[in-house]
Amino acid sequence: MQSVSFPEALDAVLNRDARYDREAYVFLRDALEFSLKKRRKSRKDEPGDIPAAELLDGFRLYALKEFGPMAHLVLGYWGVRSCDDIGNLVFNLVDASVFSKTERDTAAEFRAGFDFDEAFLAPFRPQRKKLSTSPPHVVERGS
Repeated sequence: MQSVSFPEALDAVLNRDARYDREAYVFLRDALEFSLKKRRKSRKDEPGDIPAAELLDGFRLYALKEFGPMAHLVLGYWGVRSCDDIGNLVFNLVDASVFSKTERDTAAEFRAGFDFDEAFLAPFRPQRKKLSTSPPHVVERGS
């Protein structure tokens, strides 16, 4: 049996499901590699299987690292607007035999992920600063 290259597998995936841009799949593959490297640095003795929660965290961190305040916009442009979308990308690549899964892995695990606005917009919102630490002075009419 001849193995299929990543670009060929992506062609097949995109023919079946055109919801997401090709770049979203490439980014997911890179985010998985980022997550694996992060794991190897912190826990050298664990096997290579990455649970959904860990992959989602790696995806989030990698997106912030690569795109900063533009992460939400870039991911949205690619059609990735929620953790459900990341799960769809993963399982499309599983179906194409690019990624593997265990019997415990399900698409439902991705639904319990993070809120995209909180993950990709909130870190870049300006902090509200109080101009004064004293309580506001109330001015009454006629005083």
